Amino acid sequence: MPIAANDKIQLAIIGVGGRGYGEHIDWFGKHDDVEIVAVCDVHEPYVTRAVTKLGGKAKGYHDYRKLLEDDAIDAVVVCTPPQWHAIISVEAMIAGKDVYCEKPMSRFPNEAKLMAETAQRYGRITQVGTQIHATENYHKCVDVVRSGTLGQLIAISNFCTMNDNSEGLAAPPDSEPLPGLDWDGWLGPAPKVPFNIARFRDGMHRYFKDYVDSWLHELGPHIVDLPFWASNLSCPVKVSATGGRYATTSIADVPDTMHVVWEFEKPNLVMTWTLLQQSSYPFGVGEPGSGRKLGIVFHGKEATLSANYGLCEVRDTQGKLIEGVEYPRATQRSPGHEREFLDSVKSRDECSCSFAAHLPLHTALNLAHIALETGRTLHFDADKWECTGDKDATKRMQPQYRAPYKLPKI
Repeated sequence: MPIAANDKIQLAIIGVGGRGYGEHIDWFGKHDDVEIVAVCDVHEPYVTRAVTKLGGKAKGYHDYRKLLEDDAIDAVVVCTPPQWHAIISVEAMIAGKDVYCEKPMSRFPNEAKLMAETAQRYGRITQVGTQIHATENYHKCVDVVRSGTLGQLIAISNFCTMNDNSEGLAAPPDSEPLPGLDWDGWLGPAPKVPFNIARFRDGMHRYFKDYVDSWLHELGPHIVDLPFWASNLSCPVKVSATGGRYATTSIADVPDTMHVVWEFEKPNLVMTWTLLQQSSYPFGVGEPGSGRKLGIVFHGKEATLSANYGLCEVRDTQGKLIEGVEYPRATQRSPGHEREFLDSVKSRDECSCSFAAHLPLHTALNLAHIALETGRTLHFDADKWECTGDKDATKRMQPQYRAPYKLPKI
């Protein structure tokens, strides 16, 4: 049943250990037309903490499947580690829930495709947690690109650099799981490994391939989102990647250095990704410093746009800064990322960051990791949904979950 404009959305949050507890409860809870009625986590202390934060008004669950059985819940926010995103999101949509899923939306192309197809088949509202998409600065960047000021786009460069040896992760030994933690449930479809506090604490799963693959999945959805959006990029036709661990010394196993090249036909251009985990050099985008740096550079025949979360800087072919130009608005401004989702739950209008809208982006990110794993350049055919002439790479597009976990059928 559609939700009346004056009715409260009954919302549940699945995964309340990090962003789910520290941010999403606050982000969604501040809206008068939302009632957070349930929270779920495999770590019992996290459930207790979240229920307390919500004044005891939310029901606590340890198994998301039990939560999804509650027909009174209208929508769920999925804040688990990424290995769980596809399974929970798809099962939630089948159960009749709208879904806000934190980034990365998926780790494998076939996960992303199924998520988008499920939303369409079941008529569900979806939103990927790429909050920067809603900012005024990103919208201004889209205005610039779509105004034609840059001329024909030739290439787009993306980078993420930092001075970071895995945030002091070090190399703690394996141990027994923390009291109240269902470690097997936390791992879910990921490979079975002994508990290690480095994998569990403070969102440090981001440093392990089994859960996030690389920083391209961790921050790429925020950064590479802008060129896909502004340039209306479809899936890439060619993908290559290289990288490894050259600088960092902790127990982490994600690449600390990574380079990706995507080639596109619509429009015809090349795009790159550069990760340097132990050098925060900003490549001339924004101010230098010791913290994390990121940037997106649109290289056009007539001008260049340099951008990051707060920067939108246009220079002509001689490098001179172009100032004082009002570019025509090319997009409808967002009322706020979580507000947009809530409005869409009521109106049933698709969100700007829906699973379908993000399918080309996450396919590109996912394929980059397959290219890195195989050491081969992939030639991707989106119509056939395969890597042409490469059965092994095509097989890797489907996640190899550990038993008994499987992608749901729709």
